[in-house]
Amino acid sequence: MTTTSILRSICIVVAVLVVAVAGISITVANPRGPTVVEVVAPTTSSTTTSSTTSSTSTSTSTSSSTSTTAPGAGALRRGDEGADVAGLQRRLHALGYWVGARNDAFGLLTEQAVTAFQKVEGLAPDGVAGPATLAALDAAKRPKTSARGNLMEVDKARQVLFVVRDGAVAWTLNVSTGTEKPYRVNGRTEMADTPPGHWTVDWVVNGTDVGELGALYRPRYFHEDGIAVHGYHSVPPYPASHGCVRVTEAAMDWLWAENLMPLGSAVWVH
Repeated sequence: MTTTSILRSICIVVAVLVVAVAGISITVANPRGPTVVEVVAPTTSSTTTSSTTSSTSTSTSTSSSTSTTAPGAGALRRGDEGADVAGLQRRLHALGYWVGARNDAFGLLTEQAVTAFQKVEGLAPDGVAGPATLAALDAAKRPKTSARGNLMEVDKARQVLFVVRDGAVAWTLNVSTGTEKPYRVNGRTEMADTPPGHWTVDWVVNGTDVGELGALYRPRYFHEDGIAVHGYHSVPPYPASHGCVRVTEAAMDWLWAENLMPLGSAVWVH
């Protein structure tokens, strides 16, 4: 090898070392043809573990989020407990809807009070304090009556009973009155009506009064056909009785305890 060839080889080596860092290609003239020397810079990678993005094509996520919303979320219903229920009971009580003993448990009596409120306010009477009912409670006022003095007012259209004192509604109860349909009993046909009009409490039974239509709990009779306000195990939000005015047994106990429907007192059915 001549001195010239040796120098040329040294120059090539030096050139490769200089450009290696840049990772570029160079072409060196050679009598035998072009010689291409390609230097590729070392590959570097940076992987960032993230729940959303990564600098590589692989994204790693080690966390997940699950949101479960129960049907009717934001509503209060029978079986619920807590401060929200206690607040609901306080509001119903303040408006005169009888809820029994106030606590933080949504039981039968709270459901009955919510149902009565919904009826008065023209809402669907399902006994559930949903968003519409809760909003109405915030703006509601105590029901009004056109009655005077002290009496029991049975509003058949709305299926509620008002305890009226001094011409104002003191309490409101959910009730179920007669279906206004015929029924058969002991071979005869009767009409399941709750007679409209002004009546008087004529006799009472402090216990269970069993008749041909079943057992009436602590009834207070105000009509000669045996129509009474009485306790019953089922008080749906619609007319379901043979003519009597149903309230819960607990409500009937309360009416007796407070002597709100004494003998000789007035009952207005309309």
